[in-house]
Amino acid sequence: MNSQGFVSARAIHRISLEADIVVAGGGLTGVCCALTAARRGSRVILVQDRPVLGGNASSEVRLWALGATSHMGNNNRWSREGGAINEIMTENVYRNKEGNPVIFDTVVLDIVRREPNITLLLDTVVYEVVKSELDTVESLVAYNPINETRYDIKGRFFADCTGDGLVSYLAGVPFRMGSEDKEVYSEGFAPDKEKYGELMGHTILFYMKDTGKPVEYYAPHFALQDVEKHISKIRNDEYFSIHHHGCKYWWIEYGGRLNTIHDSEEIKEELQKVVYGIWNYIKNSGKFPEMATYTLEWVGTIPGKRESRRMEGLYTLNQRDIIEQRTHADAVSYGGWAIDLHPSNGVYADGRACNQWHSKGVYQIPYRCYLGSNIKNLMFGGRIMSSSHVANGSTRVMCTSASGGQAIGMALALCAEKDLNPADLLAPEKMSELQRELVEAGQYIPFLNVDDSSDNLLNSAKVEVSGTALFNGYTHNGSWRRLACSTAALFPVQGAMPEITLKVRADQPTDLKVELRTSSRLAGFTPDTTIDNTTIVLNAGEQDVKVAFNAEFPESTYVFVCFMANEDVQLPESDMLITGTTTVLNQINLAVSNLGRQDPPPEIEIDSFEFWCPLRRPESKNIAFVVNPALPIFSTANMANALCRPASGSTNAWAAPVEQESPEITLSWENPVKVSDVTLFFDTDYDQAMETVQMGHYDNVMPYCVRRWSLADESGKTVASCSDNHQALNKIVLSEPVETRTLRLKLERPADDIPAALFHIIVK
Repeated sequence: MNSQGFVSARAIHRISLEADIVVAGGGLTGVCCALTAARRGSRVILVQDRPVLGGNASSEVRLWALGATSHMGNNNRWSREGGAINEIMTENVYRNKEGNPVIFDTVVLDIVRREPNITLLLDTVVYEVVKSELDTVESLVAYNPINETRYDIKGRFFADCTGDGLVSYLAGVPFRMGSEDKEVYSEGFAPDKEKYGELMGHTILFYMKDTGKPVEYYAPHFALQDVEKHISKIRNDEYFSIHHHGCKYWWIEYGGRLNTIHDSEEIKEELQKVVYGIWNYIKNSGKFPEMATYTLEWVGTIPGKRESRRMEGLYTLNQRDIIEQRTHADAVSYGGWAIDLHPSNGVYADGRACNQWHSKGVYQIPYRCYLGSNIKNLMFGGRIMSSSHVANGSTRVMCTSASGGQAIGMALALCAEKDLNPADLLAPEKMSELQRELVEAGQYIPFLNVDDSSDNLLNSAKVEVSGTALFNGYTHNGSWRRLACSTAALFPVQGAMPEITLKVRADQPTDLKVELRTSSRLAGFTPDTTIDNTTIVLNAGEQDVKVAFNAEFPESTYVFVCFMANEDVQLPESDMLITGTTTVLNQINLAVSNLGRQDPPPEIEIDSFEFWCPLRRPESKNIAFVVNPALPIFSTANMANALCRPASGSTNAWAAPVEQESPEITLSWENPVKVSDVTLFFDTDYDQAMETVQMGHYDNVMPYCVRRWSLADESGKTVASCSDNHQALNKIVLSEPVETRTLRLKLERPADDIPAALFHIIVK
């Protein structure tokens, strides 16, 4: 201060931080990246520009997180993402099966805050990238307006999970916005840039509630007037209903004709105009008197973004990778959501609000999609990964993005540990190590069964069990289901196709057609190949029938025993649930453009096929039948298999006989071994979509999951136990290594009609 009382300009408060890995962006991609790296031993700083984690899944936007399961409306059986995102989804269902978005915030925050290796910076906006060399990021500069603090965040490696690719953009990574021409990647689904547009817009959602008493609504002056005139979807029952709210209004979309980054405030204002206009229409048009007691409970203030920059990586995923299910030597993640493109005019477009076309199964995503060529210590993931505009229509969804985040986190943690750069991991032996580490952390990589024999003591152990189940079908619970749509039993067979016997009811004399089908695609679950068929003549009333097919399967193959639709027939139901087997129906699911089959225009070069999908619990029931001879589909050898879910023609699980309440698995070695940690992989039903918000769930624990287990050494001493398990992956890190010749794992059957099952064991 000088003599006149004036002061020089003050400096902002500054804090310098340093870590092995700096993750920018706290959506589910960044969260899974940070969790994976931290658990691998790296010091991580996670920088999030919002007060909550979760991005579009958070309470600020309230979009349900989904991925390859696609509302259980596609043919991607047992496809829910594994690893960190599966832990989050499963934990949310356990604590929050009703789908409360505020509770989901706390689930994610709790999991992150429990990790001692993560320093979390909320409300902190990155605005500058500092380089030490042209190809090396040294630090990020960020600002938190809440605590008036500038952060200088130095790291060895950086992960850009910001959604818009801000860090990569500032660092100079090449990027694209908009659609490529059809010829660039030979993509038949590439849109007409003028008519359909090149970008998808943002969405703001809203919630309403019934107060039980009349509520008046006075619309703000900016609310859209004459919504029926401007928004044709208001007149379409597929999109508009007065009983819809939340994610059902995903089609309130705008901004695809603008810059979806720099015009975001303008886009938000238009979306607010639309939302309040629709609510004004519902409340004050006079057409919906039943809404008199409803109030507008919540409107999002942060638009959910679909698309902006896409960074250019060493490989650009495209339509053919997805539709043809191309394999990649450097596969580290996967997707399975439909290729889902929206017209750029969004809510103001006539016609369909989206065009979704499914592939016949899940597809691999290579490591190169997360890595550029000009910045050696930076990786990028989420919707900004390297993909074409068409492929981005599938890869952009949150669980697919989060799975990629796990791959990035593990890669950077290995780089920090071994003093490598991310590009070094492309070497075959190092890529194999990365893939193995990912699988051991719960990640699933389709069509890849990694070899963990080098350091898994399970592979040198003698494995003995108290018994192994044979699959002989399901017992009848006394209830019946009318065969209103074609219904199939799905299970694996190796060798001769067994005979199926079951009771059937017929209202009148009729013919029951039964087909034996398989999938033509690699490890697929689309029953597009008919192997054999038979017609059974039924009398009126209840009767026993036998279904026999002439078929032989040299390798383990999933088969569909398809009972074709017949309204005069009822099939017996069962409450039994058996790992790696299920019942699917050729039915309609409008939520994902599933009309029982898809028949795209030939010019877009996407497959035509039928959809056969399970029902959700509690409506889902297996068909009761007997298999003769019973099938040995639960070998103990499966526990050495690292696929850890039903896939590639096999259950990939060991299961005990259903009558065993407390089955045991004993591992023994000729000489004592030193055990420091054990990882168990349980069945949390990867076929279930676990939408995070709004859409409630019947179970808070997946019924296949073993809830109670204990592990003892050769002296009988319990070295670890759990009495309330609900997670797929249980990693037991012993406080002190145990030297033993024997480990005995005791499991408790989940329920009387559900056998205990286990996918994999890792002993180190």
